[in-house]
Amino acid sequence: MQKSNKSRLGLPIQSLRSSKVRTVSEDTIRQEISALKERDSALSKEAAQLVAEGYSLEELDKHISLLHQYNDLRDTGQLLLGRLAVLRGVTTKDLYLEFDMELED
Repeated sequence: MQKSNKSRLGLPIQSLRSSKVRTVSEDTIRQEISALKERDSALSKEAAQLVAEGYSLEELDKHISLLHQYNDLRDTGQLLLGRLAVLRGVTTKDLYLEFDMELED
């Protein structure tokens, strides 16, 4: 029986022998931790400011979730436009014009 190189989910499994391990210095790790702590502090201050302005954390979470959904849908639309352009032998810009879409959409 041949050993599969895929997980139960069908995703490729990366072998430890074939993967390239990047060595990182302790100083680099400390700098990254410090930068993440600063980012966390800045985001906490920003969230506190928004709450002070009358927004609720639940409302902000919902807004962020909706933005993620929008971005996923927009990316899917871009993918479909790209495939349609290939099938028709035109550019995606041509399709934007055909479907009366703004290039910045």
